[in-house]
Amino acid sequence: MTEGDTAIRVHGLVKRYGDAVAVDGLDLEVRRGETFALLGPNGAGKTTTTEILEGHRRRDGGRVEVLGQDPQTAGRRWRSRIGIVMQESSDVYELTVGEIVRHFAGYFPRPRPAGEVIDLVGLGGKERSRISTLSGGQRRRLDVALGIVGNPQLLFLDEPTTGFDPEARRQFWELIRALRTAGTTILLTTHYLEEAEQLADRAAVINRGRIVAVDRPDLLGGRNLAAATVGWSDPLDGPRTAETDAPTKLVAELSARYGGEVPDLTVTRPTLEDVYLRLTEGDS
Repeated sequence: MTEGDTAIRVHGLVKRYGDAVAVDGLDLEVRRGETFALLGPNGAGKTTTTEILEGHRRRDGGRVEVLGQDPQTAGRRWRSRIGIVMQESSDVYELTVGEIVRHFAGYFPRPRPAGEVIDLVGLGGKERSRISTLSGGQRRRLDVALGIVGNPQLLFLDEPTTGFDPEARRQFWELIRALRTAGTTILLTTHYLEEAEQLADRAAVINRGRIVAVDRPDLLGGRNLAAATVGWSDPLDGPRTAETDAPTKLVAELSARYGGEVPDLTVTRPTLEDVYLRLTEGDS
């Protein structure tokens, strides 16, 4: 991967809090234009790593480059190139949606038009609505509007759909896909594994301050190579299961045995959740 292809490059990142090591020699690369999910249990080092990448926290060791610069020393011009949507944000309830978006746009040298951003996040028609009247899902969309109004090249999303109902979560996913299609690089931290599977081009699992696996969600941790479980119902013996590295061959054998259709046939491989739990075994 060349320098121009890389949005984030981290080597040997270390962060300590007293005697506790929060990040322990972490290595990470995020490609420009991809959506990258950072997964891990509470206390694994996700938040600390993300805050260092955003320039909000100083590191104790290692090298970090974000959009070609060290966040620890980068200035305002670099900051104008990133957007941040934190898990919790401060509210200015008496302002309208349009007022707060235009206010934030004033911080950036080349912001997107406020009306365009409001429409993009699905708040069209709400420009004159006070923030205090918005639903939780609409407030989260407004948070994203404030994160992208500066037209960032890189967007940090910290647990963006926490508290969403299923419909609101799926609507939000469409927004993230639209941003990625437009060329925005996205670093996503989430506890929803389905969210990572739906949105991420690649995902990394962080555990005890280190990256323990990184790949496409469908390949993570050798998921695609794991044995499949074939299930079926036998007229005499009842429900049966078998683990196999050659599920197609077993299904063909069962089909021949039963003369065509295999009763109650299922073929499954380990889910992303199964792999995640194995990779973080022993942590909560």
